[in-house]
Amino acid sequence: MASTELTSDTLRDIIASRLQANLVQVEDMSGGCGQAFAVIIVSPLFQGKNKLARHRLVNSSLKSEIASIHAFTQKGFTPEEWIEQGLLESA
Repeated sequence: MASTELTSDTLRDIIASRLQANLVQVEDMSGGCGQAFAVIIVSPLFQGKNKLARHRLVNSSLKSEIASIHAFTQKGFTPEEWIEQGLLESA
């Protein structure tokens, strides 16, 4: 993937697949050039993991994609945390 330009849609699909995500929101912060992304990921794989462990899981799962961009920010939630925050009825 590193050899082709990432888009919000392709990154969303990759994250959903690799992290078994119930919900993925991707925002291209670079103005469309695919060099900076902010993501929110809701995944049951985050259960029992602290923030650092979640970031490491995401970073290792997206190693080649992250290497091809300049900036990547992430927020990870379990489905239960997402619901508790009132952000969505269910994920």
